[in-house]
Amino acid sequence: MKKVLVLCTGNSCRSVMAEALINQLCKGQYEAVSAGSFPAGYVHPKSIATLNRHGIDAGEPYSKSWDEFAGKPLDIVITVCDEAAAEACPIFLGEYQKLHWSTPDPAKAEGSEADIEKAFDEAYFMLKNRIETELL
Repeated sequence: MKKVLVLCTGNSCRSVMAEALINQLCKGQYEAVSAGSFPAGYVHPKSIATLNRHGIDAGEPYSKSWDEFAGKPLDIVITVCDEAAAEACPIFLGEYQKLHWSTPDPAKAEGSEADIEKAFDEAYFMLKNRIETELL
């Protein structure tokens, strides 16, 4: 099974959703974890709500630093935000593939509850489509 690390700055929204999507959609092929360069210290509740609404088991995610995975072997490292993609990542063991899936941050959405939910759904479907086309 290939090991995947999904990186974002805060590890509260996009990377958490991508982790859950990979673990459910690619079960048996990939095992995903997620982390952040500057962890927010919480998982955005709308990330979990979005996953649940679409029938994806979120598991028990928590916001953590990418330092937890430094020195561990990985097959794929995916950045989902432009900020994390531009940062110097810690050293990961072995040869791994680097992917960048630029995804707008739904946590920055403003407006009505429907507008915010729409932003989370858009991020969810962007990530789901990338997983289905690039990993499956």
